[in-house]
Amino acid sequence: MMSESEEHGSLLEKINDKIHDYKKDSSSSSSDSDDDKKKSHKSKNKKKKLFGRMHPLHHVLGGGKAADLVLWRDKHTSGSILAGVTVVWLLFEGIGYHLLTFLCHSLIVFLTVCFVWSNAASFINRSPPQFPDVILSETQCLRIAHVLRKEINEAFLTLQSVASGKDLKTYLKSIGVLWFISIIGSCFSFLTLSYTIFLMAYTLPMLYEKYEDEVDVVGEKALIEIKKQYAVLDEKVLSKIPMLSDKKQH
Repeated sequence: MMSESEEHGSLLEKINDKIHDYKKDSSSSSSDSDDDKKKSHKSKNKKKKLFGRMHPLHHVLGGGKAADLVLWRDKHTSGSILAGVTVVWLLFEGIGYHLLTFLCHSLIVFLTVCFVWSNAASFINRSPPQFPDVILSETQCLRIAHVLRKEINEAFLTLQSVASGKDLKTYLKSIGVLWFISIIGSCFSFLTLSYTIFLMAYTLPMLYEKYEDEVDVVGEKALIEIKKQYAVLDEKVLSKIPMLSDKKQH
């Protein structure tokens, strides 16, 4: 009897030891998986963003109502703005409406509706339209003038730097960009080009935010390839130009 009870006790101890070892293995594996998840999450957060961006796209765009519109946070409002701009573009390009005619006709309709409403309000027991007081303060005008003055001065300085012949790389870049814009301008009208730029600026940020990871990977590869091609161009062409080679030696 004693031997049977001892054998039974030793069997129970072995079973308990195996259960304890299994719990240790499962807890260690779960902790390892948690560590792997944390590491993968950190690696995702440490992924390089396009153009070295450190902040979210909404913060880069200003974080205000304009950023909400561009990123389509309110789809109804953003879609209404896009539809309105598209209708205006179709009026000008499809029907052949002119800008001055469009502005005059819009003001005629607006003033007529407001005039009739104001005079008929007393007969139909309705309140007349309330017009907000739109007054530009001196501070706002000075702020706008200050920003415009700064941008215009920077543009003049850039033109002066390019035209002075001191930096050939900047000159070649400027000529290339202007030539590219002239080619695009010859293919489209100014209104169509403006609408295309608006459409891209209004939809691409939303699409980029939606497919951010994929675009970052492709964009990084494209930037690396552009840098390689520029290095080849610099080695074979730009470095052989006397003005640039003299500057590099100095």
